[in-house]
Amino acid sequence: MTKKITAGIIGGAGYTGGETVRLLLNHPQVELKFVQSRSQAGKPLTSIHGDLVGETDLTFGADFDQPVDVLFLCLSHGESKKLLSETTFPATTHIIDLGNDFRLGDSVAGREFVYGLPEFQREKIRTAKNIANPGCFATAIQLGLLPLAKAGLLKSVHTTGITGSTGAGQKLQDTTHFTWRANNISPYKTLTHQHLGEIQQTLRSLQPAFTDNVHFIPWRGDFTRGIFVTSVLESNLSLEEANQLYKEFYASHPFTHVADSMIDMKQVVNTNKCLLYLEKIDNQLVIHSAIDNLVKGASGQAIQNMNLIFGFDETLGLKLKPIVF
Repeated sequence: MTKKITAGIIGGAGYTGGETVRLLLNHPQVELKFVQSRSQAGKPLTSIHGDLVGETDLTFGADFDQPVDVLFLCLSHGESKKLLSETTFPATTHIIDLGNDFRLGDSVAGREFVYGLPEFQREKIRTAKNIANPGCFATAIQLGLLPLAKAGLLKSVHTTGITGSTGAGQKLQDTTHFTWRANNISPYKTLTHQHLGEIQQTLRSLQPAFTDNVHFIPWRGDFTRGIFVTSVLESNLSLEEANQLYKEFYASHPFTHVADSMIDMKQVVNTNKCLLYLEKIDNQLVIHSAIDNLVKGASGQAIQNMNLIFGFDETLGLKLKPIVF
């Protein structure tokens, strides 16, 4: 094994911050140097992330003055751009932003960001200095559509997806109260979800003639983590042709798999996998995709990008077991 790299986290008290801590602590090639949180400074990580009792003695820091090889930004949307415009980090530090500040190609203080969806542009990620980690819904939807876009076969897409309550972040809201969320579902941000921009950007880069939209309706689910998405579009492909197209496209990608029977969300929760399953009814192709919103949809994909940048095996530290039951 090569020498360990050093890592830091800014914004470590939230859901994605905590998930990134867990993965880095168990990564054989990483030394986690600091976890910053203004709101929790001075407290042990275990006071917020109780599952880490016995795993670490680190405390939250108020500052981030230690140089590291890779810095993970687990901040609210808009905060990463503000931080990088006000704070100078060493040019040798790779930055992986888990927010949406740089997904559409924005830069700040001379730092350019590469969109970090490995199944879309793995080779470009390997040579990237900074990464804009994709959104959770964007990951699930795009992985269901990339093979069609690459083949120039996308038509108008209608997508519905349901996500767990952790997708809304740790800050308490009316729609994250247990009494509201339990035994309940509801749509939100109909056709206007913030991930649509990055989805359209990726798909049109693969299929420039795709001028239609992805018509997306997200739902809040009665569970804590996971995303299940179903996309529907017209297609002349037979089911056999579609499955062959998808399996060939993802053959070299270790985390995205095309299943031969119907998938469910528990197969992917607590893993960095995306599972896909295709159906064909009349002239409609139906693509189901499932991911864990905090792992493949956030922190796991960030670690996957880190592995690519530093030349590690892409799966290192990410061979995780699903909860199943």
